Amino acid sequence: MTTTQPTPAKDHGRAGRDLKAAFGSAIVLLGAVGLSLFFWKPAFIVIVAAAVCVAVWELHKGLLAKEIDIPEQPLMLGGVVMVVVAYVWGAPALASATAVSGLATMLWLLRRGINGYVQNATAAIFTLFYVPFLGSFVALMLAEGGRTGAGLDDDGVAGIIAFIVVTIASDIGGYVAGVLFGRHPMAPVISPKKSWEGFAGSVLFTVGAGIALVVLLLDGDWWVGVALGLIAVVMATLGDLCESVIKRDLGIKDMSQVIPGHGGLMDRLDSLLATIAPIWLLLHYAVFT
Repeated sequence: MTTTQPTPAKDHGRAGRDLKAAFGSAIVLLGAVGLSLFFWKPAFIVIVAAAVCVAVWELHKGLLAKEIDIPEQPLMLGGVVMVVVAYVWGAPALASATAVSGLATMLWLLRRGINGYVQNATAAIFTLFYVPFLGSFVALMLAEGGRTGAGLDDDGVAGIIAFIVVTIASDIGGYVAGVLFGRHPMAPVISPKKSWEGFAGSVLFTVGAGIALVVLLLDGDWWVGVALGLIAVVMATLGDLCESVIKRDLGIKDMSQVIPGHGGLMDRLDSLLATIAPIWLLLHYAVFT
């Protein structure tokens, strides 16, 4: 009788991921984003709303590892409403929609009874803030150029591109510098692969990208580009660390496997969700106003 040995996990080296699959997934995702922004930007709101729903599903799935059961339906519905009203009516409407969605979610949970109510309601409100509320700032950014239009001449589209590119620059700079020079862990207990050398690479890449994007794309002052880069690198790093803490607390490696080479959608959105609110605030008052 022979026994079948388990197939060992594929070693991706210091990269920590399947780069071929990761690049393929990134091209598809960026292609969908680019097509919506350059041809009809309201389509990008559909992508954002769909991403909110998938992210809520992933958090629900992850939280179940600790027997925390958040209600998906009101969170998804409330999240979509929050994104839409932010795009159509702006920040005041987003604040109201967030409050109503939170209260509706808490009322929804009353149907389950008393046991576990505080735990599940707290996790649900955390999810509402972490995903739909922060994600709705993408809609606020896109609305800077009006609710219709497309292309680089639209302030909202240019702002979204700057936000995405500067956040990606932080990830790429940290990844390259970390792989090549990483020696001193930044937070070994939380994220062993993140190093101070990688953070320095993120700063250089992100500030450089910020200056180029603000001056060449947004027609703003260079110092705004420096501020954009610094905000992005600090917030992106904190966002990545926070999601690492969440996953370690839940005892999971990835939120899901919906994106080949990347893991879950939340594994890619962590930095973007953390950076969008302060970046929108900076660009709204320092460039678009």
